[in-house]
Amino acid sequence: MKRWLPLLLCLVLAPQAVASAAMNAQREILPNGMVLVTSEQPALPIVSVQLLIRAGSRYDPADRYGLANLTSRLLTRGTPTRDSMAISGLVEGMGAHLGTDAGRELATVSLSILKKDLDTGLALMSEVLTEPSFPEKELDRTKQSLLASIRAKRDRPGSIAREAFRAALYPGSFYGRPVEGSRDSVRGLDRNAVVDFHRRYYRPDRAIFVAVGDVTHEEMKRKLGEVLAGWEKSGGAPDGPVTLQPPERTAVKINRNLTQSNIIMGHEGPLRSNPDHYAIRVMNQILGGGSLSSRLGDSIRNERGLAYVVYSYFLATKETGRFQMAMQTRNESAREAIETARAEIERIRRDGVTEEELADAKSYLIGNFALGLETNGDIADFLGQVEYLGLGLDYVDRYPDLIRKVTAEDVHRVARKYLQPDRLILTVVGNLDKAALGN
Repeated sequence: MKRWLPLLLCLVLAPQAVASAAMNAQREILPNGMVLVTSEQPALPIVSVQLLIRAGSRYDPADRYGLANLTSRLLTRGTPTRDSMAISGLVEGMGAHLGTDAGRELATVSLSILKKDLDTGLALMSEVLTEPSFPEKELDRTKQSLLASIRAKRDRPGSIAREAFRAALYPGSFYGRPVEGSRDSVRGLDRNAVVDFHRRYYRPDRAIFVAVGDVTHEEMKRKLGEVLAGWEKSGGAPDGPVTLQPPERTAVKINRNLTQSNIIMGHEGPLRSNPDHYAIRVMNQILGGGSLSSRLGDSIRNERGLAYVVYSYFLATKETGRFQMAMQTRNESAREAIETARAEIERIRRDGVTEEELADAKSYLIGNFALGLETNGDIADFLGQVEYLGLGLDYVDRYPDLIRKVTAEDVHRVARKYLQPDRLILTVVGNLDKAALGN
């Protein structure tokens, strides 16, 4: 999920030079309910595959969170015919990459492989996807690895701040819990829970299969028909809407013996489907989207020297969204940095932006497109998110005009509407005595 963050923050960016025609993108719903998206790129004999499945941590039982993450990690740890060593040996022998991951909404299986080995790679991918054996030894080993990772996060102030902020913003929700779970929840996970989770959620009608590279749409469709012929639909009801409780706290302060305070401020934001999305992107680019060139960067970093890096963003998904601003500063300057950030939020709400700021932000957002899709893997990530968010395969063509149409009046309007300083949740991890932030 981490490598998706730049794509999600851009929601979703692509270079203007890589228009939909050049992508050769095609989409089809297969008989088993899976969505197939392809982009033929024959320049190199390589194929990148990204399989997205609605099997993220939002589907964790309330008393077993971390289950989606554990399930995804165990997919490549054994099947009825291969143990984890045999799987990794086969992948390495082909010079390929086969990986799994889980986020809050989606689990993923990714494959990057030479065209000559594609049939073998797809057969192996199908095997780990549909026939994982979840060996007890591998389950125990993976749980111990997860527990070690969870313990290590306790020594990282940034991780502590992010988790505390999300817990305060989304009380009682999977959005407020770590994807990997907690020490207690991971310890309680067992093989029966993993098997049941896989049976319920790893189904073709919950999946998007993206293939980019030296392969045609019809060729990939035929190959999938061969290797996934027995993968059956779930037959279950559609996922229900996500319900969120209002935050109960406006400040979370965690005392640690640190030289710097880690600060996060934010509140709930609009969904990705909100028609103001592009005006919000431009507005945030001016406020804090560029650490060095934004208003927050100018006032907090350049003028006052309070923080080396300060940034803000609106992260919008299908189910939820949030505004978030983050920085690190000396404990003694924490109060001044927080007050300065609040002042910049109030200023853009009160005064709007200049035409010069507007032009610079739009130029940056459009020009930055060219950095988004350099490899087949980048394109596969992009097309998967485009499909999941329902943006349409022509989104790559439409995006520049959607940004160009944003006016200064639009930016001022969305700043007043979607920046809500009276609802900001403040999270601070640092030496609270030196920070002197009060109650």
